Amino acid sequence: MAEQQEWAAADDGLSEPGVSTFELFFDLVFVFAFTRITGSIAAHATWQGLGRGVLIFATLWWAWGSYAWLTNSMRTDDGPSRVVLLAAMAGMLVVALAVPEAFDESAMAYALGYLVVIVLHSILFTLAADSPTDAARGIRRLAPTNLGSALLLVAAALADVDGPTRTALWIIAVSITFAGPFLTGVADFTVRPAHFAERHGLIVIIALGESIVAIGAADTYDIDWSLAASALVAIALVSGLWWAYFDTEATAAEYALREARGVDRSRLARDVYSYLHIPLVLGVVLAAVGIKKTLQHSDEELTTVAAVALGGGVALFFAALAGIRVRRGARPGTTRLAAAALAAAAIPLATTVPAIVALTGLAAIAGLVTLTDRDPSTAADERDESDQPPPQRRGA
Repeated sequence: MAEQQEWAAADDGLSEPGVSTFELFFDLVFVFAFTRITGSIAAHATWQGLGRGVLIFATLWWAWGSYAWLTNSMRTDDGPSRVVLLAAMAGMLVVALAVPEAFDESAMAYALGYLVVIVLHSILFTLAADSPTDAARGIRRLAPTNLGSALLLVAAALADVDGPTRTALWIIAVSITFAGPFLTGVADFTVRPAHFAERHGLIVIIALGESIVAIGAADTYDIDWSLAASALVAIALVSGLWWAYFDTEATAAEYALREARGVDRSRLARDVYSYLHIPLVLGVVLAAVGIKKTLQHSDEELTTVAAVALGGGVALFFAALAGIRVRRGARPGTTRLAAAALAAAAIPLATTVPAIVALTGLAAIAGLVTLTDRDPSTAADERDESDQPPPQRRGA
């Protein structure tokens, strides 16, 4: 009871409970899912494989985000809620296992697993609430688009294999899913800023961890100087991405969320975290594909698709950081925009020079951002306006 009162009373983002170990345990299945996406795109490095990987990521992101909003809105510590969360985790494990063949032989397994995860999400909102809440009303409004998109994936699984109908149904399903919060609004959801920011910071860590996994899964056992050098450059790039997010943006975005009130806070949470974090996390996942390909053949040019994954992933990451900054009311930052443009420009370069050269260039771009990027337009104001800065979250 005391925990419920603490959860309900914490509106300033400072005293609210942090992310629980159970939430971290639940997120482990997404570590596996991201690994499966990276491996699937790397194994089928074609435009079709890349496009399918992006669509799969979109559905996985929505599933994870739905539960992030759930655990932010209400406690799920009681026995029945934990059992349902574990059942949802099992359903997501099936989804993750089906990722490599989600458009082929495992299409129905993926669709049914995803449907179970979405249905259990709605059930959890009912179980976790001691009485009817605004959040429960909000999720009922979202149910038609959430369940409708999941059923479209089931319909896609019944369509002809490799046919345009299946891909079209996937695209429609993803579009409906992400349109839902704009059609119904998010005014019914109360956002606990510190918990919400920490939860999303941890999913960024998970994505960055997948990049490190890609370094260790280079499909080679001949550890020579070339491979060692490539691995060190790759970890430099991943470190630069971590630094660019957690050194300034994670804290500044949390501060903006804490300062917002009412429906403005809910809308800011939706835009910054549920939507603008999509290209940020997707960029890391795609960069992991390029890293994996680079370590396999560091002295050869990357294929066009692998180059797009590597350079485009880094470009997406920095463009998303600029977008997040704009949404919270600051200038986009010249350094971040330049980093995004330079990373995109590295795509054609990566197809004409050894992969290690392109990777080194991207690592240098990320390093430049860490050395020069600051937000003087807001940092001073934030220090002056608040006697108590937002707490450092895990990963910061």
